[in-house]
Amino acid sequence: MDTQARRRRNPGHNDVVSYARNYLAVHFKLDYVNHSGDISNYYPDFMVKLSDRRIVIVETKGREDLDAPLKMARLRQWCKDVNRVQADVTYDFVYVDEEGFEKYRPASFEQLLAMPPACSTAIISIA
Repeated sequence: MDTQARRRRNPGHNDVVSYARNYLAVHFKLDYVNHSGDISNYYPDFMVKLSDRRIVIVETKGREDLDAPLKMARLRQWCKDVNRVQADVTYDFVYVDEEGFEKYRPASFEQLLAMPPACSTAIISIA
């Protein structure tokens, strides 16, 4: 189904072309140094395609853990690195915490990206 047909089927929710949960078959992972100083693997939760030229990696958290800031720093660096070495697709990421999501209840992905950083939900745009 083309993008225009998908948008006609989902009026009001036309900001996402496609999305995928990052499960083991997808296996997108980043290594990072955890709070104990050990190398760990980090598997972001979702990948959201907004256009042929923009993908946002989404991390969701119900509660904060010690490694969350370290994972986000690693993801930020990965986005910078991949955007520096290629120009076909811009990669960004967003961190979504439960408190901010419940407070603002975004109705679209665009609204999710526009949520204020003060609620610990922030998009880090690399472009």
